[in-house]
Amino acid sequence: MKVRLFDSLTRSLRDLETAEPGVVRMYACGPTVYLPAHIGNFRANVCWDVVRRTLELLGWRVRKVMNITDVGHLTRDDTADGGEDKMEVTARKEGVDPLAVAQRYIDRFHADRRALRILDAEAYPRATEHVPGMIALIERLVARGHAYVVGGNVYFEVATFPAYGRLSGNSVDALVAGARVEPHPDKRHPADFALWKTDPSHLQQWDSPWGRGFPGWHIECSVMSVELLGTETLDLHTGGEDHLFPHHECEIAQSEGGRGVPFSRFWLHNRFMNVEGRRMGKSLGNYWTLDDLVAKGFDPVAVRYLLLSVQYRQPMNFTLEGVAGAKASVDRIRGAVRNLVEDPGAPPLAPAEAGEFDALEEGFRAALAEDFNTSAALGKVFDAVRKVNARGPFDPAGAARVRALFGTFDRVLDVLREDAPRAGGAPDSAIDALVAERQEARRARDFARADALRKRLDDLGVVLEDTPRGPRWTRR
Repeated sequence: MKVRLFDSLTRSLRDLETAEPGVVRMYACGPTVYLPAHIGNFRANVCWDVVRRTLELLGWRVRKVMNITDVGHLTRDDTADGGEDKMEVTARKEGVDPLAVAQRYIDRFHADRRALRILDAEAYPRATEHVPGMIALIERLVARGHAYVVGGNVYFEVATFPAYGRLSGNSVDALVAGARVEPHPDKRHPADFALWKTDPSHLQQWDSPWGRGFPGWHIECSVMSVELLGTETLDLHTGGEDHLFPHHECEIAQSEGGRGVPFSRFWLHNRFMNVEGRRMGKSLGNYWTLDDLVAKGFDPVAVRYLLLSVQYRQPMNFTLEGVAGAKASVDRIRGAVRNLVEDPGAPPLAPAEAGEFDALEEGFRAALAEDFNTSAALGKVFDAVRKVNARGPFDPAGAARVRALFGTFDRVLDVLREDAPRAGGAPDSAIDALVAERQEARRARDFARADALRKRLDDLGVVLEDTPRGPRWTRR
């Protein structure tokens, strides 16, 4: 089935075409791990999980990579290149190493991601592990005349890249006139952005041809995406609409300026999510992490359903009432599957009736193939729910056919299976939470608490292994 998606660069619906037939090399901008990911972050993650699952349902092979930013993302993330590194804000506040901060919130991110049933990416590269590649790309940009060095800092010169602003619709002149950027004594133009920064007080530094320093945020994704996916031109690059400018605009400029080929064939951006009708903020009392919602008694599966229920390109308003409604919707779908009662004496599906179920599957696939329209796809799911609930018992062949239909739905939705305890007596999400809690205790040097949690995990039948990259667990 042909897949059409709205490409942010051309602002048009386009048929998906990739370099390698049947394979999509997909890169998603991931978290900056200085705080727990919040529910707005996970809206994007669930959207891209739906994109990946849809493509796989329709026969594509998806190679998805999502980065982890653990250095270089400043509190002023526009082209002013100002403020403090976000990782260092938390590290200084807590008196710990930035890498310890990163590992804590990486663990938390993955625990939340699994609870929301977001499939594993092929890789989660950390920026700090790819600095040599960043230095190499910056050297190419300097050699090609796209970047210049001032006092140990390296800046990209936007005047050398006429296409700058095409993705976001921002012209350089408009940016300056609108005061989005400010004059800087080291920059040739206010819109020039940092590729490498020198700051003796920075907690994370590397040697480079321009002195010890650290990479700019934008250069990181240009390197990690290419190194992990093995191509200089990605098929699909995703992110939130807040990434349009400056992050993705700068990615394009430095990637294409340094390599001379298009950076990505397609760009997808999800719209913002408000919470209770307002922008999310701790001062407004509407800042939610997944743990906050679970503490209020909400099931992560209901949260997943709510986040995917609105098509990615539509704005969304997240409410607690909405989560409760999502739980009711999940229960309706699960209830329909439970209502698939087999009775050998029940009449078989009539041809017309079987055709209706087949049409619902085709409609589900078609809705998702048209720019991942989850709202329309869910309409087909509930048409099937109503048909099942109205029919009564099914003969064995008919029941198998309709169960397969709901199995198709769930390859994208992933809401049917319940987190019932398995061997060991606890669901994966509960074990992830205990492992993360033990890590917190170890970092706080509360070894008695850490030992007690390890004993609890052992009692649940969990084999825990501490590795240089963090704890790993399996069930006995």
